[in-house]
Formats: sequence, structure tokens, C-alpha cells
Amino acid sequence: MKEHFFQCPFCWESVSVLLDSSIPNQKYIEDCEVCCNPLEIEVAFINGELTDFNVRSIGQ
Repeated sequence: MKEHFFQCPFCWESVSVLLDSSIPNQKYIEDCEVCCNPLEIEVAFINGELTDFNVRSIGQ
């Protein structure tokens, strides 16, 4: 597991997620740990190294 920090597009706070580098391409929804709004997270790894990280707000 790798910890990655990003800025929430809702509350602009710095938050972290734990990413599983054993899965090359991931897309999932997780709530911001600060404001609890839903975020869509897309992640890509190559040989265990993070190559792409995108976070999008999901309209409510």
C-alpha cells in the first residue's frame, strides 16, 4: 500500500488515500475524509510505481 496526498475539489483540504500498487488500473468512489463529499478516484501503476492519479468531484 502506498499513501498519496491530494487536494479535495470540494473543501480544498489536503487529504490522503492508501493505494494498492498491485492493481495496475483502478477506478473507485471514496468519500473525502474531511468534508464527506463523494470523489471518483482513478489510479494507474506501472511496475508498482504510480503513473497517473485523477480525482473528480461527483455532483450531488
